[in-house]
Amino acid sequence: MAHSILVVDDDPHIRDVVRFAFEKTGMTISIAPDGKEALRQFDRNVHDLVVLDIGMPEMDGLEVCRQIRKTSDTPILFLSARDEEIDRILGLEIGGDDYVTKPFSPRELVARVNAILRRTRNAPVPPASKTMSRGGLAIDTDAHTANFAGNSVSLTALEFSILRTLLARPGFVFTRELILDAAYAGNIHVADRTIDSHVRNIRAKMTAAGCDSVIETVHGVGFRLGRCEASR
Repeated sequence: MAHSILVVDDDPHIRDVVRFAFEKTGMTISIAPDGKEALRQFDRNVHDLVVLDIGMPEMDGLEVCRQIRKTSDTPILFLSARDEEIDRILGLEIGGDDYVTKPFSPRELVARVNAILRRTRNAPVPPASKTMSRGGLAIDTDAHTANFAGNSVSLTALEFSILRTLLARPGFVFTRELILDAAYAGNIHVADRTIDSHVRNIRAKMTAAGCDSVIETVHGVGFRLGRCEASR
């Protein structure tokens, strides 16, 4: 079955370029010229991925992403005319999966989208036990839910995969490369520093739930699961 992609950009030339590149690969494309229309189309139809421009009038791509993440983990790839690090970090922290700067190569864009779709399709097989826990943290690998001390924690699919990877081997220090291989299914198009943004996001969500010790940084190496105890 052909993948369905929603392309959101206020520039008609960009929309045409992206549509042509994706349709050549057999994908089905929906087009939205602004954020409000993007949300209408997203609510009406099922999409496998959203290509989302950041710099749009009225409702920018970051706000569209925030609205989508309230109800869905559908992968989102941001497009932006700006190459500022803060934009990339913010886009990833609010739930984006990747970030491409304009001007871009249509072939690279297609490759990045295919990589995201592959890792979504080839997500790591969960362990035999569907419930994993440490301290006050518990995750259900079948339902893709997480909670701390009874408080539900809303995680994106990628955040959940990273946390599950760490929880599967408490005490083990994972390099960024190992986390990429396990949680991202070997997606070579994702920079290893992207992991830092997702770890920051997991920590913020867990802190809000009452846990400030979910992931420890081992400087010069990577990350390991923390004590997962209540904040003091």
